[in-house]
Amino acid sequence: MTVDHAAGHDTLRGITLKIVSVAVFVGMQTCIKAAGDVPAGQIVFFRSFFAIFPIVAFLAFKGELATAFTTKRPFNHVARGIVGVGAMGLGFFALTRLPLPEAITLNYAQPLLVVVFSSVFLGETIRVYRWSAVAVGLVGVLVISWPELTLLNSDEGLDDQEVLGVMAALIAAAISAVAMLLVRNLVQTEKTATIVLWFSSTASVLSLFTLPFGWQALTPMQAALLVVAGFCGGLGQILMTAAYRHAEASVVAPFEYTSMILGVVVGYFVFGDVTSLNTLVGGLIVVAAGIFIIWRERRLGLERTRSRKATPPQG
Repeated sequence: MTVDHAAGHDTLRGITLKIVSVAVFVGMQTCIKAAGDVPAGQIVFFRSFFAIFPIVAFLAFKGELATAFTTKRPFNHVARGIVGVGAMGLGFFALTRLPLPEAITLNYAQPLLVVVFSSVFLGETIRVYRWSAVAVGLVGVLVISWPELTLLNSDEGLDDQEVLGVMAALIAAAISAVAMLLVRNLVQTEKTATIVLWFSSTASVLSLFTLPFGWQALTPMQAALLVVAGFCGGLGQILMTAAYRHAEASVVAPFEYTSMILGVVVGYFVFGDVTSLNTLVGGLIVVAAGIFIIWRERRLGLERTRSRKATPPQG
């Protein structure tokens, strides 16, 4: 009885930490959007560099800082950093050009694309249930994007900033899905702290290469907002990691979608964004598909565990 109670308490803690981490990440996105039209590379630098401070403080508090950077796979970390910076830069570009709810919701394409890329690049067997969920989810993405994509048919469509924002968000989701596959490979041998620190450091250095492409002088308010965004990024990462430590991924992951509700509320009250019907309907379709994929992953995991237990040891 005590064990069950403790497990339930841990699960509740995991869910709470996940929701708080989602709120912190929405806070980060709000700060970036409020900073205005800042070059994406410059935003990536602030987001990555200032994220290092809360992460280092947390690791020092836990006494894990001395070994956090130790790795035998530096090139894998750098590769993940290059891919991650591309996704982050495009995501921030989209964020500065789209309403907040739309930018957040389009990012939900990422877990759908992880399923596709797992099959294409890793040769994983994906059965009809998950392919169906991916297809339904991508229809949801199309519903969200449709108002902007139809502008491509008009004469001025290609100049429309929202069209560029949608395209950037979708490419960012695809690149981010590749980054997730690289992370999935890294977690087999690397500690979470090592992955996070290497990424933030690599991203900070790589973003400096965008300096010649026109970083701009920031107002004190813009600088403050981007520094806060960086701190939120680091804090959100810590909270998210802690959430997955307290509860199973299949239980915690669906709460990622609370960002849609927060995005709608914050978008309306902070930026005056009225969420379109397309974004709401498409978002709900994508969320339903994502939750189904998570549920299916959990079922398959349980089946694999049962079959392992049922198979007698050889020899």
